[in-house]
Amino acid sequence: MARNRRISPKIQFDLTPLIDIVLQLVIFFMITTTFKTAPGITLQLPRSQTAQSISTPELRVVVVSPAEIYVDKTKTDLKGLQSVLSKRVSGSDAKQIRAILEGQSASEYQLIISVLDAMRFNGIENVGLITRKEKVVQ
Repeated sequence: MARNRRISPKIQFDLTPLIDIVLQLVIFFMITTTFKTAPGITLQLPRSQTAQSISTPELRVVVVSPAEIYVDKTKTDLKGLQSVLSKRVSGSDAKQIRAILEGQSASEYQLIISVLDAMRFNGIENVGLITRKEKVVQ
């Protein structure tokens, strides 16, 4: 009575190289990934030879289109701009608020004037327009 036994090999997977490769990939993607921290709006600012840097404005208005206007980080449109500005100005002296107005270089002139009118209607008179410095070719 001879028994025929098969010796089955014990298979073990060595996971150390797999873990090493996954860790290297994670580190690679962490190092090479960049995050966009800006508000996410890309504007083509007009050029100016007299552009100056302004430190920490109190009120920033970004005009993209009549349907997309941002007051600080609050999105509104041209019709709702008046109420958003009045809420923002309430409780403080509007004459003391420094405002910065950004707009596309191809924006309609009437749109920018309408935004300026809304700001003046709420008592904001100290308004600066953002431009980008023109490169001087020599």
